[in-house]
Amino acid sequence: MSALERLLDAARRLIGSARTRRHPPEDVPATSGYAGDYAGTPQITYAPVEDALPDPGEVVWAWVPYEEDHGKGKDRPVLVIGRDGDLLLALQLSSQDHDRDAADEARWGRYWVDVGTGAWDSRNRPSEARVDRILRLAPTAVRRIGAQLDRERFDEVAAGVREHAR
Repeated sequence: MSALERLLDAARRLIGSARTRRHPPEDVPATSGYAGDYAGTPQITYAPVEDALPDPGEVVWAWVPYEEDHGKGKDRPVLVIGRDGDLLLALQLSSQDHDRDAADEARWGRYWVDVGTGAWDSRNRPSEARVDRILRLAPTAVRRIGAQLDRERFDEVAAGVREHAR
């Protein structure tokens, strides 16, 4: 292996570890980074980049506040769909199958689009994106980058957002 090949290999390993770095540290209050929900239909973009920064089209892990109590929430995967100034616009993902209770979910104003499986879930469970609630998150609130969503599935989610955004 040449010196250049060793250098490139070391750079790839460094970039890979940066993509899984935890942001923010575990001792930062869980509410940091949440700027409230986005109202309306945002400009949706697909622009994943292989780097350590969260980009539209990527599934990342962040703390997501509960809708009924923003002081409480849970760490979960979210799909980044765009930006609002310096903030990320993201949709929460769930491994629960909401197809079975779609009518009840719709009655409460919740709509889901299937996104399939991906590297964001270590158990390889199918996920769904909630398309009626758009979170505004500081990029520093992203704990780690999980995977890129393929363009076709991203476009299906975007169509759901355009149909159901509040």
